[in-house]
Amino acid sequence: MKVLIRIGKEAKKYMKYYIVGIVAVIITSAVNLTAPKLLSAMTGIVSSGVTEEGLNRILVLAVSILGLYATKLVTRFLSTYLLHIAAWRLVNNMRVKVYDHIQSSSMSYFSDKQTGDLLSRVVNDTANFELLYAHVIPETITNVMTFIGVLVMLLTINWRLALLALLIVPFVAAAVMYYSKKVRPNFRKAQKVTGEISAEMQDNFSGIHEIQAFGQEEHEHDDVKRATDKHSVAIINALKISGFFHPLIEFGSSLATVMVVGVGGYLAYKNSIDVESVVAFLLYLSLLFAPVEGLGRLAESAQTSLASGERILEILDTPIEIKDSENAVDIGRVKGDIEFKNVSFGYLDDVPVLKDVSFTCKAGQTIALVGATGAGKTTITQLIPRFYEPDSGEILIDGHNIKDLTLKCLRSNIAPVLQDTFLFNGTVAENIKYAKPSANMAEIVASATKAQINDEILQMPDGYESKVGERGLKLSGGQKQRLAIARAMLREAPIIILDEATASVDSTTEKQIQNAINSLCGNHTVIAIAHRLSTIRNADQILLIEDGRVVERGTHYELLALGGKYKKLHDQNA
Repeated sequence: MKVLIRIGKEAKKYMKYYIVGIVAVIITSAVNLTAPKLLSAMTGIVSSGVTEEGLNRILVLAVSILGLYATKLVTRFLSTYLLHIAAWRLVNNMRVKVYDHIQSSSMSYFSDKQTGDLLSRVVNDTANFELLYAHVIPETITNVMTFIGVLVMLLTINWRLALLALLIVPFVAAAVMYYSKKVRPNFRKAQKVTGEISAEMQDNFSGIHEIQAFGQEEHEHDDVKRATDKHSVAIINALKISGFFHPLIEFGSSLATVMVVGVGGYLAYKNSIDVESVVAFLLYLSLLFAPVEGLGRLAESAQTSLASGERILEILDTPIEIKDSENAVDIGRVKGDIEFKNVSFGYLDDVPVLKDVSFTCKAGQTIALVGATGAGKTTITQLIPRFYEPDSGEILIDGHNIKDLTLKCLRSNIAPVLQDTFLFNGTVAENIKYAKPSANMAEIVASATKAQINDEILQMPDGYESKVGERGLKLSGGQKQRLAIARAMLREAPIIILDEATASVDSTTEKQIQNAINSLCGNHTVIAIAHRLSTIRNADQILLIEDGRVVERGTHYELLALGGKYKKLHDQNA
């Protein structure tokens, strides 16, 4: 019920389609209930001998039945079309809503999530809502109405035969309830495994180079086969129950028919019921168990939809940890003053990564972060745009606590260049332009020129329209990094974060990029992480991070003169 209510709130947006569609469903059900009565009346006329008056009545009844079937044609079309419009618009709406929720989640949310599983929930699980709202709900209404209507008609025709037929219904109802209870866990498991398969394949396609390089094709084949086998077992278990359930319902329907035919024949023999009534009763009886059997099939579809709904709500019920505060403000373009005040942070509880970090960086200055891998350098740069929240302490930009700024305002003032450069599967120009969608070609070329990549772009087959491939597969590591630098330069943000921006380039390209980065200094606040100390010797301040703490600070020459850990690190890199 929780799933139905929650999703039902979203479905309200398409209520006009549902109302007309459901009304059409009701009319269709009424037609189904009326037609057997007219057919039995025609049978009664024929069985008693056709006179001229009877022939006229048959003609009227035939036209009436034709009119009913024509009405059914229209209402079936309206119900099918309108309910599918509503259902697929709901699917689209839920896909966007789930995607937006995932997109708005903090980086910590993705630490234990698999991309393929999230993709399966957004695409596959939401698609199953179409089953629920275009088929399960309207067809359930049809089946319930049909069952009640048929039951009333049977009681009207002959209450003794009706009660006889109803002896089977409790057993059928019990079978439906048992079936629903048993089959749902299998469909829930199947949906979960579908996500696992998607995750497995997404990882494998992304890591195909490593799979082939290390000759692990057979190992990955076994993993994928194991996952698909789990999915097959879950589905087969559900179908095994289904394979027993549906014939059981058919047997119940047939048993009731045999009982009615036997007792009805006896009553006809005793003249307690006429042939017309027997025919009408049998026609309606065929409709009595069809809804019950239909409910069984719908229960199967409902379990699939509800299992998907549970997986969707699991995402939507996950709180978004990092979001705008109620009083968050947009202060526009900042100057670029950055201050850390006693900041501590850990990705896991009781495992601190940063411990009481404090420093100040004035607008236009360059601060370099150095230290061993895992010391906490990248974590500092991740806290500035609020990808994570500090456990304690404050981070200020232009004197404003970053928690008091809107995320849009905060992040629009920051341009990152990361060591692990991500490029979208588009053109060179599109990837540079991603930082500033309104940029024209002249601005794109100017940024690429500053990043020392323009000449190489022009040598590509289609220049700036060349495709870079998924994750920039068609480019070298140095080219990807310089495209990322061009992207950051195009944004013209007051604050630039450089995380090993020259890590993947040769010494010649490094010097060119360093010249481009130097041109940013003075006009932008630069937070740079570097292992090559030669690239940050001109920084206004260097912070040596060790075990999450700032253990030394000063300029390059001040730290050398200090003769401490920075000098030792410098000598090792010389």
